[in-house]
Amino acid sequence: MFLDQITYFPTVTDSEAARIGLERWQEQPGLTGDDALAARVQSLAEHRNGKPLLQGLFANSPYLTRLLIRDIGFAATLLEEGPDTVEASLLERAAALDPMAMETTELMSSLRVLKRHYSLTTAIADITRVWPLERVTGALSALADIAIGAAWRHALGIEARSGRLPLDADGPGDILDGSGLICLGMGKLGARELNYSSDIDLIVFYENELPVYREVEELQKHFVSMTRLVVKILEERTPDGYVFRTDLRLRPDASAMPLAVSAAAAEIYYESMGQNWERAAMIKARAIGSDMKAAGEFLARIRPFVWRKHLDFAAIEDIHSIKRQIAAHKGGNKINVEGHNVKLGRGGIREIEFFVQTQQLIWGGRDARLREKKTGAAMQALVDLGRVKPDVAKAMMDAYRFLRTVEHRLQMVNDAQTHSMPESAAGLAQISGFLGIEDPERFRRELIHQLSTVAYHYGNLFEESAPLSSDAEEAGSLVFTGVENDPETLKTLEGLGFEDPEFVATRIRTWHHGRYRATRSERSRQILTEIVPALLTSFGQAPEPDAAFRRFDRFLEGLPAGVQLFSLFQANPPLLEMLADVMGMAPSLARQLGHRPSLFEGVLTHDPASRLGDRESLQEELERELAPATFYEDVLDIARRWINDQRFLVGIQVLQGRIPATRAAECLSDIVDAGIRALVPRVEGEFAVRHGRIPGCPLPALAVIAYGKLGAREISAGSDLDLVLLYDAPFDAESDGEKPLAASTYFNRLGQRLIAALTAQTAEGGLFEVDLRLRPNGNKGTMVPSFAGFAKYHREEAWTWERMALTRARVISASPEMTAKLETLFSELLTEQRDQETLLRDVATMRERIAREHSSSSHWQIKHWRGGLVDLEFMAQYLLLKHCRDNPDLLTGNTADVFDRLSGRGLLDSALGDALAATTRLWRAIQWILRLTVDESFDPETAPEALKGLLAMSAGVKNFENLDRILKQRGEQVRDAFRELIENPAAALPPLEAGTSN
Repeated sequence: MFLDQITYFPTVTDSEAARIGLERWQEQPGLTGDDALAARVQSLAEHRNGKPLLQGLFANSPYLTRLLIRDIGFAATLLEEGPDTVEASLLERAAALDPMAMETTELMSSLRVLKRHYSLTTAIADITRVWPLERVTGALSALADIAIGAAWRHALGIEARSGRLPLDADGPGDILDGSGLICLGMGKLGARELNYSSDIDLIVFYENELPVYREVEELQKHFVSMTRLVVKILEERTPDGYVFRTDLRLRPDASAMPLAVSAAAAEIYYESMGQNWERAAMIKARAIGSDMKAAGEFLARIRPFVWRKHLDFAAIEDIHSIKRQIAAHKGGNKINVEGHNVKLGRGGIREIEFFVQTQQLIWGGRDARLREKKTGAAMQALVDLGRVKPDVAKAMMDAYRFLRTVEHRLQMVNDAQTHSMPESAAGLAQISGFLGIEDPERFRRELIHQLSTVAYHYGNLFEESAPLSSDAEEAGSLVFTGVENDPETLKTLEGLGFEDPEFVATRIRTWHHGRYRATRSERSRQILTEIVPALLTSFGQAPEPDAAFRRFDRFLEGLPAGVQLFSLFQANPPLLEMLADVMGMAPSLARQLGHRPSLFEGVLTHDPASRLGDRESLQEELERELAPATFYEDVLDIARRWINDQRFLVGIQVLQGRIPATRAAECLSDIVDAGIRALVPRVEGEFAVRHGRIPGCPLPALAVIAYGKLGAREISAGSDLDLVLLYDAPFDAESDGEKPLAASTYFNRLGQRLIAALTAQTAEGGLFEVDLRLRPNGNKGTMVPSFAGFAKYHREEAWTWERMALTRARVISASPEMTAKLETLFSELLTEQRDQETLLRDVATMRERIAREHSSSSHWQIKHWRGGLVDLEFMAQYLLLKHCRDNPDLLTGNTADVFDRLSGRGLLDSALGDALAATTRLWRAIQWILRLTVDESFDPETAPEALKGLLAMSAGVKNFENLDRILKQRGEQVRDAFRELIENPAAALPPLEAGTSN
């Protein structure tokens, strides 16, 4: 028997109520003349656990007393068999209901009896602790689902049989399917977390574009009528009670909109007028008693409203203001016990929910793992993603379960939708006893502890924020009102480091006058006023305060809106310091920010102080980001957003000296690789929708080969991508799609699609510039040659410079079979027998030609000046081609590594090899930083001191003057090596005979 298994009982807080209740329990069967039931009831009352349980229920809950006495036969079965068994029988009873065939009054009665029995079952399971909280709330929510579904089927059946809606009420299928009905359960119902006496929040939409309704006039009228009937079925009080109080006020613009709103009207509303609190509410939205296809499509269409792809820190204050209004209205700013609202008061359930939901709103648009409806699951997702510490989450969820249990006991007393503790000590003692806690003072301490825990953690995250504090506030006056500059303010600005305080003060007044689009709204100016002191402090500490401020001003002038970004700075003050670094040292990054302010979001999503991911983790992260993409356009936008975020993050890490530029080059190459590897199969899949695939071609069918810096994993900020695309299929092959294409045409068009995916501008901007000129015959050749053609060309026609380029070739994306064939081919081509004199002469001639085309006199033109990167690359590639036939293990695309391998095998003087390798890495680091900051247009006379310092740090020297001297010395060393290894030996070769060409 179930009673034999229980160990938890309510305390008898009212012995008289317990006595009277027990007498009524024992007398009730006699009134019906049911001797068998009387014997069962008496036995339960005398049971060692039955008596204290019954007395505890009668002493604490008039509502449960009524249920026990009214349905005493059911109650006896429940106490004998237990909640698990009884719940299963209730579900069977619910499944047997046929709402389409029942009269309205009959359905209402059946649902009310079912509700009473469910209420008693869940109460017994909760009070005796045989079900955890999640099981209790899940069962209450399941009952709501059953009742809502039955009510809607009944209402739809009435409309269909009357001829008012063209639906089949007597067909074999579910009338909900194809009905266009969208009934969303919101709040706790949507999350399957209903409390014991909860209202249910519903929003009713209908899909008015369904073909079945094309000829139906006044469709809205019919759905409104059905909604009223559903509400009546659920909440009207009859002698049998009620099912659920129903609230429809969460629908769009409830004061003006009808009870049922068309899906089209709802979409327009959410797109144009939707509020942040509505976004928060929609997190938990769940279709119940609906046309699930229509509901799923509707929720998918409004997903961008709920889950914004850009971080939305402006939502914090708006959501938080709702909480403050609730607290003010309920007088809930202090933690008391008597009269305290455990839902809305300080430290209550709502603060736990807001703690989770606000972070879901902020981060869930970028990470679908946070889109959980249940509070516990969402909290765990925040932990898994590092947004909430595990101990904080545990404390909050322990409090959540405790407070929800207290809430249930409060509601079980009289089935009232209440959340407030009793005002009197006696009332508090009763609730304590109902919870099984005999000592009211122990309960008081526990309640205060849990409320204080929630308030503390909630306060740390969401407490009302003061203006950002900064040294500027202590430095003096900062007044930017009126038409003239305040003298004290100018002194303050000068003290902060600005050389032109007049300009700074004048510009800030311009901001406050709303003359930029970003500062036109009252809210944006309000936030800007709060962050200006911290902003000025950060820029005052920047390398070039005035230059940084001017760049920020230009950046601000180009912003389409300001609230989002200003709120982001308000919520994350360290970002202002990072912004000052960017504006002070990196004009190119500043321009990127001007085009895409959302780049800052990547810095927040990925901690800039954390280690950069390796190629596997980057690939996994991008694939995870792309997984929810529904349409091809989504794929392109998500890929752009992720890649641009990652590139910006790498730049920030270099700028702040967190990683060396050589590591940044590797990471950036891995980011590009990840992007290409993710896009190729998706481009192929999109292309195959119309044109099918080439039979027998393993996937991915299109091979992507990287050359140049990407091939060598030496890519820098702003680098083009040197790519070659290939395919391997018979000449006469044809695709198997709706629009079949010959293999050559197929792959050339597919290649165009891939290049478009990599280069086209979308709402998220562009990705790369792609150069395909290294393919056979360059721009004169076919865009995507076959493997056979590529191999034939390289074996029979390729020039020496193409062999040099091939030393850096690397397969990024191809099928395993194609990858193996290409790597074998590359090895064969690079280790083939070659004429050494021709090689030497060709390399020297090409270098001279490049020198004439790209002359440079400044040693800060790292790439082309004599002694720079081109000389190093030519030497490495020449020596590799010269020696790799006998030493195939020399093969690598990385220039510095080539010198290391040559000297390690005795093919190059050890000291010279070490020097050339070190210089290559130094040149790469300097070029990386210059490309990141000033696009290589570097003038030591005008460059910011901080940039000079960063360059010196990257070289491991004390100051910029030392670096400048080292550059000249190293460059001369490289120039001498080039003369010794290539230039002088080539000049000593016998002249070519007339008519001979290299």
